[in-house]
Amino acid sequence: MSEIFLRMENIHKKFPGVYALNGINLEVRKGEVHGLLGENGAGKSTLMKVLGGVHEQDEGKIYVEDNDCGFITPSKAAKLGIGFVHQELNLSEALTVAENVFMGRLPYKNKSLGIVNYKKLYSDTELILERLGINIKATDLVSDLETAKKQMVEIAKAISLNAKIIIFDEPTTSLSNKDVTSLFNVINHLKKQGVSAIYISHRLKEIFDICDRVTVLRDGTYIGSSQVKDISQDDLINMMVGRSLSNLFPKEVFPQGDVVLETEGLCDTTGRIKDISVKARKGEILGFAGLVGSGRTEVMRLIFGADKIGKGHVKINGKLVKLKSPEDAIRHGVCLLTEDRKKQGLSLVMSVNDNINITNLKSFLLNHKALRQTGEKFREALLIKTSNLDALAGTLSGGNQQKIVLAKWLNTNSEIFIFDEPTKGIDVGAKAEIYHIMNDLVRKGKVVIMISSELPELLGMSDRIYVMCEGKITGELNREEASQEKIMALATVGGAN
Repeated sequence: MSEIFLRMENIHKKFPGVYALNGINLEVRKGEVHGLLGENGAGKSTLMKVLGGVHEQDEGKIYVEDNDCGFITPSKAAKLGIGFVHQELNLSEALTVAENVFMGRLPYKNKSLGIVNYKKLYSDTELILERLGINIKATDLVSDLETAKKQMVEIAKAISLNAKIIIFDEPTTSLSNKDVTSLFNVINHLKKQGVSAIYISHRLKEIFDICDRVTVLRDGTYIGSSQVKDISQDDLINMMVGRSLSNLFPKEVFPQGDVVLETEGLCDTTGRIKDISVKARKGEILGFAGLVGSGRTEVMRLIFGADKIGKGHVKINGKLVKLKSPEDAIRHGVCLLTEDRKKQGLSLVMSVNDNINITNLKSFLLNHKALRQTGEKFREALLIKTSNLDALAGTLSGGNQQKIVLAKWLNTNSEIFIFDEPTKGIDVGAKAEIYHIMNDLVRKGKVVIMISSELPELLGMSDRIYVMCEGKITGELNREEASQEKIMALATVGGAN
């Protein structure tokens, strides 16, 4: 365990106007899982791009197994045994597992005629899958696989390139608890075979569950490294954000008001969502818990008019409303901050200012001065970190992208704010800011509904929690009685009962 596989020393990288990396050090031992932590914009991705050959360092040295690597290119990184499992999977859905694993390196019987040796292709892939201990067939179509198994195909791709170290970038953002356990089993399996891992995650619990050591970056600088067993969660947070977040969940309790949103017997047209009856009141944050696939997001899509209601109805402020489209929902004061902000919440190729104003364009003749004033107002109010309002939304960190989505809806007359996984993929500092914004909304008499797979987040911020399982509401818990054990019982066996 003490033998060093990778050493990055005094790495510097500048971009126009930005000092992205300022003297970063990273040391990874053979057969260890090394956590890499820091807020969005701390330099984690840039450091990994230097390691993967996407960027060249301006200063500093990289050693692999004590050999000075100089500048690394992507092809050189592969030869050195550096593999990546990215947060956004890079697979061809129409091809088999084997064809994805050996894409660009298929074994041929006759290459000039394009005749692939499928027997060898499948047998080589099966050996890798067997090594990983995962239940996937080489002949399976990737499009037929669950997200967790697609991720295993990405790991198999890295192993097929004889990877000696694998970088996992936020690998669990789309996984259920069961799938996370399976992923950790594979990582531990590889660890026993001497394969190292760099594990990037904003979920601190995972760092303590899977990592041996951890390195923290902040604002492009190296803060420190430690054995995970020798450091506390509070210490890690302090290192990441430069201040203590003594209360991770700054919950404020307000007087309960009237029912603003009510559903009665709500069903979809597919039979997946069954008889949903819920109430949301002024003065509360209403949480929705459940495992991945329990139907939480689907219920919110019905309320937002994105999917067709099969049976049942929705009331807003005591009046029946017809929600046949998102336009209907917006007109009645409902907004939805989607789980996938990049694909459904933002236009990444549009500016920050255009994204903020896109929900409130009431005329073909645009008043650019007024639109800019609006953009500046929300930029200041939500502390959106951007060089200027003309910067493309896709260039900002996850936490700041989430704030742009929120600004877009605050720029309307919305009364009901539905947050679907509001802190997914953002750091602890940005999470605290999102929680404060939710408190402010409730203080102003708005209704906040929060879907989250993070049980501590639900318990920390919710006044009431509905639990779903298999498309049904299986329980309702108030703040005082809710616990992780009760929620998990209702989320797992509640549907069967």
